[in-house]
Amino acid sequence: MPPLIAFDIEVAGFQWDEVDEITRGYLLQRAKTEEERAAQPDRTALYPGLGKIIAIGMWNLEKDRGLCLLEGKPAEAQEWTRVPGSDVFRGSEKELLERFWEIVERKRPRLISFNGRAYDGPITMIRSAQLGVAPAQNLCGNRFNLSQHVDLDEVLTFHGSWREHYKLDYWCRRFDVESPKGGIDGSQVARAYREGRIEEIGEYCLRDARATAQIFTKVQDTLMPLFG
Repeated sequence: MPPLIAFDIEVAGFQWDEVDEITRGYLLQRAKTEEERAAQPDRTALYPGLGKIIAIGMWNLEKDRGLCLLEGKPAEAQEWTRVPGSDVFRGSEKELLERFWEIVERKRPRLISFNGRAYDGPITMIRSAQLGVAPAQNLCGNRFNLSQHVDLDEVLTFHGSWREHYKLDYWCRRFDVESPKGGIDGSQVARAYREGRIEEIGEYCLRDARATAQIFTKVQDTLMPLFG
């Protein structure tokens, strides 16, 4: 059996004035209301290729141990006291992505995510390509084949049969899992990054990955068998 590893990413969207004029115009044209147009400068992290990955959280379910790949001065993995039972590896964005794909290629895990097919997977693969890093696996393959990648958002909506989508925090509370929600959330990452709060971002990212892992353990023997 392949190891089970939950993962999550945090992205700092480019500042609006860092985005070229043509792309800014394109994004503004896509907005349907004036409210959406006004919000576009703060939403760049949601668009592929318009943000940098600053943290990747990975949580090994069998070992109940985590690894945070975090932007910073290059340093090999060492114990990280911010999240009990975890290590932190620091490097440039490209080095983080290289280490992530090296782990995926070497361990060939069954990856677990929350909304990973719709966001974390595409963003990670596209950003890797932008930086000249070859992804070791297609994180958005056959959505009905869960042997390589389980997106819990799809499991908990039964591949869209239940049309409403709920956030990770909601499902943590439904399954009695400690919510990673704290002093920061995904919408605040870019601001926190500009303020130099990188350690806080890394902690939030890894706690997300751990919560994803814990929810999977709740559905592994209950809902997962329904998916073949």
